[in-house]
This record gives sequence, C-alpha cells and structure tokens, in this order.
Amino acid sequence: MTRPIRVLVADDERNLRELLARELGRKGHEVEGVADGEAALERLREGHYDVVVLDMKMPRKEGIEVLRELGALPEQPQVIVMTGFQEVPTAVEAMKLGAYDYLTKPTRIEELDILIRKAAEKGQLLRDNQALRAHVAGGEPASGILTRNPKMQELLQIIDRVAPTDSSVLILGESGTGKELVARAIHEQSARAERPFVPIHCGAVPREVFESELFGHEKGAFTGAIATKPGLLEMADGGTLLLDEIGEMEPDSQVKLLRALETGAFFRVGATRPRRVDVRLIAATNRVLAEALRRGEFRQDLYYRINTITLQLPPLRERREDLALLATHFVETHTVYGVKRLSPAALAALEAYAWPGNVRELLHAIERAVILSKGAEIQPEDLPPEVAGSGPTPATSAASLEAMERQHIVATLRQVGGHRGKAAAVLAIDPKTLYRKILTYRIVPEEFR
Repeated sequence: MTRPIRVLVADDERNLRELLARELGRKGHEVEGVADGEAALERLREGHYDVVVLDMKMPRKEGIEVLRELGALPEQPQVIVMTGFQEVPTAVEAMKLGAYDYLTKPTRIEELDILIRKAAEKGQLLRDNQALRAHVAGGEPASGILTRNPKMQELLQIIDRVAPTDSSVLILGESGTGKELVARAIHEQSARAERPFVPIHCGAVPREVFESELFGHEKGAFTGAIATKPGLLEMADGGTLLLDEIGEMEPDSQVKLLRALETGAFFRVGATRPRRVDVRLIAATNRVLAEALRRGEFRQDLYYRINTITLQLPPLRERREDLALLATHFVETHTVYGVKRLSPAALAALEAYAWPGNVRELLHAIERAVILSKGAEIQPEDLPPEVAGSGPTPATSAASLEAMERQHIVATLRQVGGHRGKAAAVLAIDPKTLYRKILTYRIVPEEFR
C-alpha cells in the first residue's frame, strides 16, 4: 500500500488513546481517535478506515456491539481488538465476528504496528479481488502485443521506458486499434502490477450516473441510492485507472476529475468528507483533442494534466505487415471451435480489406469465420461479406467505408435488440455519436428489429 494506512483508535482511556495515535503516527500511519463505540460507528459511517483498533470496554456502546454493527457497513475495515487479560473469551468471540486479531493490554507499539500492516494488506487484497470480479470477469486476459510494424515496435520501446514511472499517459488512436491493450501492458510492466487495473468507458456510461460510477456515492445521495457504493477511483487505489474515450467526458465532470488528480482527494456524490487515493492515470481517446480544445469541449488544464506522455497507435490499414500475423493468432486462439487455418484466398481477402474497425473488427471477422467454416481451412465465403468481396479500390473509397460502417451499426443494433445504449458500448462510441450516425445514415427501426 503506497499511501499511509488509515487507522481509527477507539478507546475510552484518553491517555492510552492519545499515546497510540501519536506513536502510530510516527510509524507513518494516518490516525484518528474516538472515546466510545457510538463515536466510532459515526466515524466509520462518514469515511473509510483501513484498520480499527477497538477496545472491548467502552461507554455508550461496547466494542463487541460495534463489531456486530460493522457488518451492515458497505466498506468493512479490518479490526484489531484490544482487551484486558481476563477478557480473552470476549476477544475470541470478536474473532468469530470477523476481527482480524486481538492484543491484550498493555499493548506494545511494535507489535500493534505489525498487526496493523498485516490487517491493511488483507483488506487491500479483498478490495483487489472485488475490483477484479467487477471489471475483469468475462473479459479476455491481457496478452502480448503482436507486431512486425516499425511504428508499433517503436511504440513498444516507449512503453518499456514509460511503464516503470508514475507519469500520466494519453493513448490516441482510432476505435479498435488496441488502446486498452496498450494501457494494460503499461500497467503490467509497472510497480503497480499487483494492484487493480480498472477501466471505465467515459462515453458508454450515461452522463447522469458517470460521477457516481467514478467517485462513488453515499446512501441517499440521490433517488435509487439505497446503499453506499465505492467508485472506480477507489477500486483502483494503488493501481491504474484507465479513462477510455476521455474526450466524451462532460465539462463539469472534467473539473472534478482534474481536482482529484491534482490533490489526490475527492468526494463521493452526497458526501461531506474527502477521500484520498493513490492511482496512476492512463487516458485514451479516438477524438482529436486539439479540436475539442478549440471548440471548448475539453478543458485545457485537464489536457495538459493527462498529456505527460502521448502514444499514437496507427490504424490497422497502416500495419499491413501485421495482418497475417494477427489473423493467424486469432485463428489459433479460437481452437474451441476446432483447429482451423486460413486458406491463401482468405488471407488475400483479409489483406485487401481496409479494416475501418481496425484490430477489433479483424478479431470479430476471424471468430465468425472459424465458427462458420465447415472444413479445416477457412475460405473467403466464411468471412463477413464486406471482407470477402472487397478489393483494394472499393474498400478504400469513402463511399464504401461509409456503407460498411452503416452495415456494422445496423448489425450491432440488431444484435442488442435495438438498445442504443448497449449498441454504443459495443461499438465503443458515445451514445450521442451513435444517434448522429443513425440520423446521418437514415437507419430506421425496421432494419434492426
């Protein structure tokens, strides 16, 4: 844990409480003290603590009652119980209720410090697992970046130099070029690799709930907030936060994000106490942010804050030497549908196509071909029609690209039952952008029902 461990000491003996707070503070912890069990619960409802040092005998509410009520909190700290020698059976009961460990009084600071660090480490592991379940389950594991392209090889060398630092990184590139894969590579080569990698797609989350997703919210902060919920920023504590398509973020959210990045502190929606995190930021976008700056759609101060290191990913049409390499790799990763190989004719069709959807489109085209091919060899007719019938000239023409994009949007809308929000998420574009394209291409509901 790179930030100080947040400790709450609950003990009605003032001298002991102040001594523990002072000495634990000298050990590098961030410590607060309260004099009774009710005050401890109030603090725990207001803010997050990693560890609670809890005396069993206190006025207003005894330690064992505090421990029982902790189960109702959305974020449960690790608890170290302090008790007199004659009250060891009570400490054992506390362990059964979920306490991390117990110490008998008088307590040695060195022993308590070691326990606090171990308890905080356990709590961090539990949060890491929660983040992984929420944001990685069902996704493909990050893999190596395959390339023979000189521009991509140069980019990989930059990643090797940038990854060990804590510098913010801005990844630019068209939709489907592999921006999240690059972000994961940076995280996995950094000192934060053992902590969470948490992505959030700024365009796919509706504006009215974006800040709640990013910063979290308190119970009752708005209609439907029936429980306190930590945000993705907290889940990424100690690790890396990827803000994908940051160019779609609303201006008011940009202000709050900038403040959080500069101070390391933020407020949950509806909260009155700040929370602190230590995260590395990676941002990605397919927009030209310089134009967004000129139009006043993106804040200049936030741009300079996230633009320490910029990586520009080339589109797949500029990586022709990578087509066969990537296509073969994708065929090999879909052996669950049978061991297949690409025929020379199929490979020629792949190399003739312009790939407006980049690597993501290639992946989906290969998956489709592997599933539909009847024999061991994939033929052109197994590929999507726009790929199988493409040639260099029509595939690269603007009219053909627009027709293919229209067809892709219709197919995606049909796949998600016409739900525009889900379609925007699958296409990795902002819902407003999808709406504009539906109007531009005159797509009607009858086409995707």
